[in-house]
Amino acid sequence: MTQTDANADCQMMPIKRSGTGLALMVILGILAGRTSCTAVAASTEQLRYQVQHSKFGNIGTYTNVVQTAGEVTTVRTSVHLLVKMLGVGLHREDAERTERWLSGRLVSFVGTTKKNDDTIEVKGAASGNDFVITSPLGTFTAPATVQPANPWSAKCLNSTTMMRVDDGKIERVRVSGGSETTVAIDGATIPARQYQIEGETRYKVWIDQHDIPVKFVVDDDSGEVTFTLEK
Repeated sequence: MTQTDANADCQMMPIKRSGTGLALMVILGILAGRTSCTAVAASTEQLRYQVQHSKFGNIGTYTNVVQTAGEVTTVRTSVHLLVKMLGVGLHREDAERTERWLSGRLVSFVGTTKKNDDTIEVKGAASGNDFVITSPLGTFTAPATVQPANPWSAKCLNSTTMMRVDDGKIERVRVSGGSETTVAIDGATIPARQYQIEGETRYKVWIDQHDIPVKFVVDDDSGEVTFTLEK
């Protein structure tokens, strides 16, 4: 090999490495762009409510963590309630539930609710044009438009069929209202729309300008239970 050839080889080597490095940078840039797009498309929101009973005062917390990525939304609910009178515990309730939604349709539900010493597990899955629910109370078939009794967004108002999240039972409901009003949240008065949901159980829901339920009230046999969003 001549000195000229050797010099030519030495000059070519950096060019090859530079080309490879450039290609790698391009690939990494594409991957980073894809990761960035995915990050932008995904979002997580935590909605934590203080729970007040009309007779027993502050009884605990109710939290929805809403994760959205494209057409898929996952809602994880945690409930921790303790009813006391004169320092004595009368009722304890803890629950963990997960809803999965695809393009606005409920496709699966898994929930475990413990009330005092009793534990109830509820499961549900989309099946054709139905949503099939199983629990210790039996098997229930609801239409695809069923909504769990968990107001994590204004979408909970879009159905006339509601699933009770603690036992899986189905009930027909009627939604009315929507008039503009104001509601007190954490010492501040904010504009909202008020709705009523009537079935075997009666509910009131206040939705803010961002379609988030900032307050809801459940009227059960023991009295009114009020859920107020923490700010």
